[in-house]
Amino acid sequence: MSENAQWDSPLSFILAMIGAVVGLGNIWRFSYVLYSNGGGSFFIPYLIAICIMGIPFLILEYGIGYNFKDSYTNILKKINPKFEYIAWIILSLLFIVSAYYVVIVGWDLGYLYSSLTFEWGNNTAAYFSNTIGGTSDLSNPLYLLLPTTISVLLIWIIIGFISHRDLNDGIAKFSKVCIPLLFILLGGIIIYALSLPGAGLGLSTLLTPDWNMIFNINVWLAAFSQTIFSLSLGQAIVVTYASYLPDNRKLIDNTFIIVIANFLCELFTALGVFSILGYMATTSGVPITGLVSEGTGLVFIVFPQIFNTMGPIGHILAPLFFIVIFFAGISSSLGILEPVVNSVMHKFKISRKKVVLILCTIGCLFSLTLTTNISSYIVNVVDVFINEFGILFFIAVQCIIFSWIFDVKSLIPILNEKSRFKVGNTWVAIIKYILPICLFAMWIIGISDNLLHPNSFNMMVELSMTAIILIVSGALYKYPS
Repeated sequence: MSENAQWDSPLSFILAMIGAVVGLGNIWRFSYVLYSNGGGSFFIPYLIAICIMGIPFLILEYGIGYNFKDSYTNILKKINPKFEYIAWIILSLLFIVSAYYVVIVGWDLGYLYSSLTFEWGNNTAAYFSNTIGGTSDLSNPLYLLLPTTISVLLIWIIIGFISHRDLNDGIAKFSKVCIPLLFILLGGIIIYALSLPGAGLGLSTLLTPDWNMIFNINVWLAAFSQTIFSLSLGQAIVVTYASYLPDNRKLIDNTFIIVIANFLCELFTALGVFSILGYMATTSGVPITGLVSEGTGLVFIVFPQIFNTMGPIGHILAPLFFIVIFFAGISSSLGILEPVVNSVMHKFKISRKKVVLILCTIGCLFSLTLTTNISSYIVNVVDVFINEFGILFFIAVQCIIFSWIFDVKSLIPILNEKSRFKVGNTWVAIIKYILPICLFAMWIIGISDNLLHPNSFNMMVELSMTAIILIVSGALYKYPS
């Protein structure tokens, strides 16, 4: 891919962006966050968070990428040569995300295979612990979980095969085929879920508002955290994808398309998830409160239990469900890796194929270390550290760089030129004042909570990652361009 690579159509860009932001968090995280933070009343803080953080920051990232049309590291270097070091830190964090994200997709691929025969049996928690995800037992940390190990190898091969091709032959072509297919499959599952007996109970449990929760600061923090997590804010993905846009594009309009598509996907997936949980509660007598969990517990333990009770239809829904997660995981993985690929290409002046081969090899080796008997435990430690302490902090740093050091007002004519929706001084004020304050406050609260509940093993992992990130970023920064 040349340095001036461009999307071949607006549709390619929009589908690739939707694929990058619609990931595992939409499928397994939003429903739990919505349920545990006030149900229907959570929509108020969440929509406010989208309006004052999600949309403004996405517009900023689109404007930066479209304006500079360069790699992420070069963009920050142009603003100030010393900021290249910050860029490499962010990309190092992103590369670690890609490594453990592939492991989670690997768990899903293992379950996709298992769903053909329901190999997980009746004790789905034991199957996940013993075969796919491991436990928090540190006594045998080197034992490889072979289904996950093999799955991770296959996924990195798939990512490498797609990513090594030119932009429109790789990511764009994959997005045009798989993103519509993902939504068709997901839509079919949701429609069926809504027709299940007990669906009304699930929806009522999910959406019944607890208005007292609106006054809880933790609910607002959850809303802002979900916005960051869901829209992949501040992770150089949007900046990189926007840098491939040709001239005369409706940047702000595209932002609203992405945000609306993402929100609707989250909402309808949550409705489907709780419809299925309502069905399980009705047929088994287990209350929904005993079934609801976040993340891996919901997808890899609770849902296989539900499929077990569904009879023949469960043998159809289960593979479709894990295929949806697989497509979402691959599309997000491509988006996560792309800023790193683009920046390394520009830094070392080597071909895309060589860069992808090198990065996928390193990423695969890293991922393989996370496929042992403590896989899920380590992945959770790394995930919390990277997202709550690393990425969150550097989103705030980017707000400062792009709004206080770079003249963010210079983007307004570029953003407004072809767009139906316009931005102005209010948007600038949000970027300069509101977002940095909110983000630094969230980061301080997270750091404080971590220090109040220390864990020696977790701290060792976090300190090791911090040292590696700083050293690698420093070496890349110092390497002559």
